[in-house]
Amino acid sequence: MQNLTLTWQTSAVTSVVLFGSAYAAGRTRRALPAALLREAGTLLALFALWQMVGHLSLMSTAHALDRAEWIHRTELALGLPDEVAWQRAVVPHPWLVQGANYYYATMHFGVMLVLLLWLFLRHRESYAWVRTTVVLTTAACLLIQFIPVAPPRMLPGNGFVDLAVQYGQSVYGGGVAGVVADQLSAMPSVHVAWCVIVAVAVVVIGRGPWRWLVVLHPVLTVVVVVVTANHFWADGAVAVALLLVVYLVQHAAAGWRGQSGVPGVVLTPAAAAAAQEKESDRSPAGR
Repeated sequence: MQNLTLTWQTSAVTSVVLFGSAYAAGRTRRALPAALLREAGTLLALFALWQMVGHLSLMSTAHALDRAEWIHRTELALGLPDEVAWQRAVVPHPWLVQGANYYYATMHFGVMLVLLLWLFLRHRESYAWVRTTVVLTTAACLLIQFIPVAPPRMLPGNGFVDLAVQYGQSVYGGGVAGVVADQLSAMPSVHVAWCVIVAVAVVVIGRGPWRWLVVLHPVLTVVVVVVTANHFWADGAVAVALLLVVYLVQHAAAGWRGQSGVPGVVLTPAAAAAAQEKESDRSPAGR
């Protein structure tokens, strides 16, 4: 099973083609196709960059296993639940194991792509905010991933098992389609960061009670990355912490530009002026 079907070279070339198509569509004054092609090209360019950077390292990979063992020991010392116990709970149930492996391999990119397409077509005013959140959070994760850290599945001595390999569902094995994904970038977990971004975006931007069902996605993702031994609890915790920092930065930047502090809701200049006037009326000086 392979969840990375494009090399960075293929992604880069496809991105250039999409940008060219967007330019051609713009020349024919087809605004929506041009914008959609341009965004697809941008995302593919970022994907190519992500793949390239993911294979770089500022430190030797020789101690990646030692760092993973340290994380596991520290979690246990802090009293966190042992990931080994969680994994052993699902091992007797092949259908759960295969389902978890499949969820890990497909939903990470699949759900994010659906979210971005939904926002682009139905909530264009919120699209840029979410896209920026994804880019900044992923970039922050990549900066930390320059320090190689092995995933739990590489620690059989600690009791972990690589269930994806056992069931022939590994997204890292074999290098099918010329893709060899980096396996020493477990800290922090981009899987966890992205699933929380999806949940927050849908809850804030969506309407109706059914939108709260999206909360199941981060819950399932966290359980899946743990029971498949792809991440420690700490990997997800650090990813969420980075995401919170990104949200704070975006909120501060929006306030500085006179925009709404609500994620994804951008005020027009007139609305911003009205909001500022309303705020001044509420202040003691305005009474």
